[in-house]
Amino acid sequence: MLKAERVDFIHRRLHELYPEPPVPLDHRDPYTLLVAVLLSAQCTDERVNQVTPTLFDRADDPGAMTELTVEEIRSIIRPCGLSPQKSKAIATLSRMLIDEHGGEVPADMEALERLPGVGHKTAGVVMAQAFGVPAFPVDTHIHRLSQRWGLTSGRSVARTERDLKRLFPRESWNRLHLQIIFYGREFCTARGCDGRVCEICRTCYPNRKHPKKTRKA
Repeated sequence: MLKAERVDFIHRRLHELYPEPPVPLDHRDPYTLLVAVLLSAQCTDERVNQVTPTLFDRADDPGAMTELTVEEIRSIIRPCGLSPQKSKAIATLSRMLIDEHGGEVPADMEALERLPGVGHKTAGVVMAQAFGVPAFPVDTHIHRLSQRWGLTSGRSVARTERDLKRLFPRESWNRLHLQIIFYGREFCTARGCDGRVCEICRTCYPNRKHPKKTRKA
């Protein structure tokens, strides 16, 4: 199967499986999404969704969050892991949003990436899911599957993002980002598929004899 044929099949099959994929992190607005995505670093979405109701009942906007101490934030988000760093980042970015952006989350990649605890992937998720701006944030699922499906060499997350943006239509990026994540969790997991097991891997590479070795993100 040629690369163009793989791209077409993957795009079509993912849309059949997940026509309207939901945003997996519970949130109320751009600010709560930003905080939830920050918390999801090295943590499952399920765990984040268990923690954020308590946090957002206490503070669901930058002003209210700055009324909490870092230790109060940390005590709530502790189950998410990395709570010392994450609590400081949440407190500091909330103050920055007030001081520099009128208390609003900026719909701008560079401005988002200047916030503490907000890397390129987190900024991309917020741009895509909060503001509807086309982005293709690459997480571990997307990085792994893109290699298994022959869409990228996987030399870096940045390279994977560039390759995916080049292969798929811009208007599909936000939906595809979620579709690939859901497929990776359900069918093409790190241990459940080695590049020869799931439907898409088998269809893209029916003659693959050996496990596909992938580069880590």
